[in-house]
Amino acid sequence: MSFPAYRLFDAIAHQLQHFPKPDMLNAKTDGAWKSFSTEEVGHTVNQLSLGLIGRGISGSDQSAEASDKIAIISQNRPEWVFTDLAVQQTGAILIPIYPTTNPNELEFILNESQAKFIFVSNRELLEKVQSIKTEYLQGIYTFDRIEGTPHYSELFMPLTEVSEVQLNAVKATITPRHTATIIYTSGTTGTPKGVMLSHENIVSNVYFSKASFPFEDQPQTKTLSFLPLNHIFEKTITYIYLFSGIGIYYAESMETIADNLREIQPDGFTTVPRLLEKVYEKIMLKGKELKGIKKALFYWSVNLGAQYNNRIDRGAFYNWKLNMARKLVFSKWREALGGHIKFIITGGAAAPERLLRIFNAAGIPVFEGYGPTEHSPVICVNRKEDNYMGTVGPALEGVEVKLAEDGEILAKSVCIMQGYYKRPELTADVIKDGWLCTGDIGEWIDGRYLKITDRKKELFKTSGGKYVAPQPIENKMKESKFIEQIMVVGNDKKFVSALIVPSFHAVKDWMQEQKIEMGSNEEIVKNPKVHDLFRSVIDHHNTQFNHIEQIKKFVLLPREWSVDTGEMTPKLSLKRKVILEKFRKEIDEIYS
Repeated sequence: MSFPAYRLFDAIAHQLQHFPKPDMLNAKTDGAWKSFSTEEVGHTVNQLSLGLIGRGISGSDQSAEASDKIAIISQNRPEWVFTDLAVQQTGAILIPIYPTTNPNELEFILNESQAKFIFVSNRELLEKVQSIKTEYLQGIYTFDRIEGTPHYSELFMPLTEVSEVQLNAVKATITPRHTATIIYTSGTTGTPKGVMLSHENIVSNVYFSKASFPFEDQPQTKTLSFLPLNHIFEKTITYIYLFSGIGIYYAESMETIADNLREIQPDGFTTVPRLLEKVYEKIMLKGKELKGIKKALFYWSVNLGAQYNNRIDRGAFYNWKLNMARKLVFSKWREALGGHIKFIITGGAAAPERLLRIFNAAGIPVFEGYGPTEHSPVICVNRKEDNYMGTVGPALEGVEVKLAEDGEILAKSVCIMQGYYKRPELTADVIKDGWLCTGDIGEWIDGRYLKITDRKKELFKTSGGKYVAPQPIENKMKESKFIEQIMVVGNDKKFVSALIVPSFHAVKDWMQEQKIEMGSNEEIVKNPKVHDLFRSVIDHHNTQFNHIEQIKKFVLLPREWSVDTGEMTPKLSLKRKVILEKFRKEIDEIYS
């Protein structure tokens, strides 16, 4: 499949030519939404590019190491995209960093990349950057106005006929194969690795995704953005929006997503399964507060939704009941998401199939996709007209996918990264004969739809020599309303066990119904009756697995795992090695 020979920053000219917008980028400032038109964005980006060039920033097509690096650590906001586009136009390479990155990893990334400047959103992140040591950093610029630190607008240089010619001359030297960004992995398995992605890598993924999903050019469409822009998933989807004329609105914070959805009434957004689970949990908590017929109707609708399968006609009576549920109950769910949702795309981890069925039954279309940073990222995605829940869909047009003998997913396309920055030996480990070895294990459903079954490195072997894939077990167990988080363990052990964080809302409701005295979370997880409850939940789901995969013992933990406490990655996946180390005592007690 062909795609335009664009650089990422060509999105501005493309939008100006085809669908100039009053709301290209939007954010809430002092309680009111502020919009930036396509023309305003282009002007701001050019001024910033000229300022960076004036301070000696430049790029090189010879190698990524020869190009200057500019870092950014910020929450999602229009200034993030201004900076991304401006850095690209200089030929320098953007180094995006998660706001939650710990100081040690931040120091490593800035020193390995030798970033010359860093853009910081607020005082908290400024203090984090100032706390580390780096000999390469020449300047820090902030998006918020902070006394004693230069505001990023101080870099702006005026656009004149002469300066515009100068900037266009620099832009003309940047080829599609020029390195646009180095995205560092979150370091779940050790030292972060810098994934080098060219303009061509990302642009090809943008256009393959546009054609496959598809994303038509839709200048009237609005989306809400809240996944971190420094992650390739949200970065690529941003350029899909920009090249499609779709307006982007940035959520104020993770806590205000619900309010922002109601305000903006977007047509869609991207998310990760954990956030979808949180939405569902809040809905279920509100359902529990209902009384009488309303409560019965609520649970009737949810149970009906759990049976939904868009690929099977369940008959006229089921369809009639579903239409009733959509009118009486699910319509309120849609209103809570703004009332106009046409698509939600989820990725980054496996989404519980039951959740997908219920949301789609409710008339809230959720489509699961898949791909690693090394593939820019999308490899597969479900289609608007061909959604196979429980799979990540067919391969993108323009992407070849096959399974190795051990089930590992291999992909081949122009989207594959240039390599790991300064790590040629690691690059050789994952790119073999033009195929990207993803490290994920999968299987084909109906010969066309890919189902992810586990991470190759997360498979473990019991002391009896049997391999166990933890993710399918965890996903099945999380279907219980009582289980908030779970990690299956058992490497080199006689049997499989689990660390479980209960859903304390659900557990407390159950204890109240059973007239069991409640206390702190620590007291609840030690309560024998609560332990018996979880034993029954696990036994119920254990029947879905063979004997060696069944959870024999478990420990209940009193605190939720999070990014801040170090057990979760910024995309809300488990940091398995960290959890194993942190809860070694509890695991040892299971097997003692």
